[in-house]
Amino acid sequence: MGSNVGLWNGDSRGRWEGNSLVVEVTNYRPKRAGAVATGIATTAKLTGVPQTRRIRVVERFTHVDAGTLQYEVTIDDPGVYTSPWKVAMPLNRADDYRLYEYACHEGNYGLRNSLSGAPADERALRK
Repeated sequence: MGSNVGLWNGDSRGRWEGNSLVVEVTNYRPKRAGAVATGIATTAKLTGVPQTRRIRVVERFTHVDAGTLQYEVTIDDPGVYTSPWKVAMPLNRADDYRLYEYACHEGNYGLRNSLSGAPADERALRK
């Protein structure tokens, strides 16, 4: 994707380096024009982190053992920071944790009011 196209959560590209999955994210869309935004959409959801359009995020997921992944994220944004910085933490397996799918669907009543606006506008135009 071209660098002139910014995405809210950036443009992610993954590759393997040995036993590490490396995900590089660039082309974040500025959250506010002309301002330093805060919050980076990564696996760790880094909120309150200043960023400019020049930000580059590199995440590494390294298999340590059957119950552990080592997670590292490096933030590089010369528009805000004098040098790249890194956060690292282990992600431990929890056999009792259940991951449920999140999906929007037609029966989602929380969206009913939001989604009914356009049809109402269309009906008013037909009158």
